[in-house]
Amino acid sequence: MSDKYKDYKPETLEYNEEIDGGIDEYKTRDKHLDVKENLLEKIRNAKARAKGNQTTFRQNIRTENNS
Repeated sequence: MSDKYKDYKPETLEYNEEIDGGIDEYKTRDKHLDVKENLLEKIRNAKARAKGNQTTFRQNIRTENNS
């Protein structure tokens, strides 16, 4: 260890729900992720509708060599 940190003594921090965020913080995050997932699905569907009758998801091309 370098001499720069030889006198360093880390202080112990106590958990404070108001500062650190409580269980509601995780609920908010999950809610935002659900909204994001729903919006991405809407975008995928809109792109598929805009393409019309074209193939939306391409499958592997079959060849004679595949068994």
